[in-house]
Amino acid sequence: MKSLQPPSGKTAKTEQTFMDDSEPNQITEQLRKKERVERLAYSIPEAADMLGLDYFSVYRLVQRGKLKACRALRGKFLITRAELDRLLNTE
Repeated sequence: MKSLQPPSGKTAKTEQTFMDDSEPNQITEQLRKKERVERLAYSIPEAADMLGLDYFSVYRLVQRGKLKACRALRGKFLITRAELDRLLNTE
């Protein structure tokens, strides 16, 4: 049985590059800007991420009438920011 080794004269690279936390990269900067923008309505997956719930849990809340949503854009549910705030403020 032959062992798996790189061809002679060549070595496998195992170096890793680490990002410097003091200088945010472009992707991090875009994510920060995206978080600042507050939209009027969110899709079910977006609302689930904001609430820390699974997609299907938010869908069930809509189906049971606990969370109001409207159908728009080819049948997609949209949930308003005010409705999410109302859900979080009720006990």
